[in-house]
Amino acid sequence: MKHATVLGMICLLTACAGDPATHADAMAQPAGLQREQVQAGAFLLTSYARITRTDQPLTVYIEGDGMAWRSRNRPSDDPTPHHALGLSLAVADTSANVVYLARPCQFTPMSVNPRCAVTYWTDKRYAEEVVASMNAAVTQYLRRLPGQRVNLVGYSGGGALAVLVAARRQDVASLRTVAGNLDHAAVNRLHQVSPMPDSLNAIDVAQRVATIPQLHVSGADDTVVPPSVARSFVAAVGPCAQLRIVDGMAHESDWAARWPGLKAITLPCS
Repeated sequence: MKHATVLGMICLLTACAGDPATHADAMAQPAGLQREQVQAGAFLLTSYARITRTDQPLTVYIEGDGMAWRSRNRPSDDPTPHHALGLSLAVADTSANVVYLARPCQFTPMSVNPRCAVTYWTDKRYAEEVVASMNAAVTQYLRRLPGQRVNLVGYSGGGALAVLVAARRQDVASLRTVAGNLDHAAVNRLHQVSPMPDSLNAIDVAQRVATIPQLHVSGADDTVVPPSVARSFVAAVGPCAQLRIVDGMAHESDWAARWPGLKAITLPCS
């Protein structure tokens, strides 16, 4: 059986050179995003934050799966993305209050994160304790902005977590995903790789987020998470979800360059 998901192997097809943390800092600093660490549930998460207006909502970006696998049958020792596309979306956002959340075990030294284990970037990447951790981090940042709501954005596997977090909150103003893995069971079947029974699946909570205004963006050339995945999720949600398929874009294309225009799209039910 093939063990590595295609999402986890993307880094194998790209130039994964240099220090990821240094690269992330260099991306974030010109945008005024400062590196922080947040103890959230079972995990110590690395984040980048810019909060400048207490009278404005918060936008939270959730990173993709990162470098989960070194080869088709060998998990990575460290899931930190070498090219953090979720962070690039946050950098492109000029809103007053922006937070980027790395996934558990990304960018955070294993020595200070004892709960980290390979399973959390392979078969349990969307497990209950992972969702609970991301949700707790969102709550902590919203405490800095009393009375404000949150806009959730997720790239790739982060899209799954954005949906799963949204399903357990009452303060979500909007939900957006880019190349989101909104049905990991369907994606893994498509690529004939192992299922993830210990992970929650975004499409299973589609009706729980049905009243949230949302946009799901997919690349027409994405062969990793093809547009059919987002299309099925949008159909399961109903009229408050919109699908936008972008010509010429693949899974790891330069989504940040397109993001200001995509983010400006008026959402249904808003």
